[in-house]
Amino acid sequence: MCFHGHRHMGGEIKMISNLIQRNVYSAFDVPEVTRTQGWIIGFIRMRDKTGLETFQKDIEKAYEIRRSTATGILQLLEKNGYLKRQSVSEDARLKKLVLTAKAIEVHDQIIARMEAFEKRLSEGISEEEKEVFFRIMDQMKKNLNCM
Repeated sequence: MCFHGHRHMGGEIKMISNLIQRNVYSAFDVPEVTRTQGWIIGFIRMRDKTGLETFQKDIEKAYEIRRSTATGILQLLEKNGYLKRQSVSEDARLKKLVLTAKAIEVHDQIIARMEAFEKRLSEGISEEEKEVFFRIMDQMKKNLNCM
């Protein structure tokens, strides 16, 4: 993006962000699963892989959403066959969130698409250039956090 004949980093980042949004989210559409539901499925899946149980309060905290919002999202995931709630032996009131095979399949498809997208995005960029890119991004984030 040019202003007064000069390219600006903020404008370039905005354009890349728009292109990523357009390319990524159009490729990841899954019937019955919204973007937020997909993030929640991914969150539960990653916790499962590390041996952590997930409860509704974990979703509320991770996404900074109200209890009622989390309840609605989780109920819809459950209704559509992506999630089950299971009692835990320590406290009958607590229900851990367990993904179904259907949810795991959707998650794995999304991860495969993300990996293919990342490969496409970084074509022609060397490992050294990627390291420089991430150092620059880290510095920009640091600069903006100090404002």
